[in-house]
Amino acid sequence: MLLVVHAALTWGLVGLILTVQLVHYPLFSRVGTAGYAAYQQAHVTRVTWLAAPLMLAELATGAALVVGPPPFVPAASAGLGLALIALIWLSTALVQSPAHHRLAAGFDAAWHARLVTTNWGRTLLWLTRGVLVGWWLLLAGEAPR
Repeated sequence: MLLVVHAALTWGLVGLILTVQLVHYPLFSRVGTAGYAAYQQAHVTRVTWLAAPLMLAELATGAALVVGPPPFVPAASAGLGLALIALIWLSTALVQSPAHHRLAAGFDAAWHARLVTTNWGRTLLWLTRGVLVGWWLLLAGEAPR
């Protein structure tokens, strides 16, 4: 059951990051300068309310899978999954959050480009996690009962 919950959290976050990366971030440049600071703050607030609980739950379930992996999940891959979560959190804290902070003062094309470009790394990390937990689910389906 833990694995299914973890996979659902991860794939929910994959869907969120793809929506943000492919739809939301590119549209930041079309908001206009007059209302941009308020728009940016509203974006950060609303996305945080959605992403933070999912990310915390993904972290908790990912750690639980490392502590007690199902017998069909290789321990090294559970560790890899948690390491990918750590990289996502580091990217969020050290790269994307500071970019959002700079953009909160108003639209800046260079900071916007940096946000969009660097977020591809975080997007790929989550996609990699999605594939990894998908593989675990396939292993679960093949495990003897």
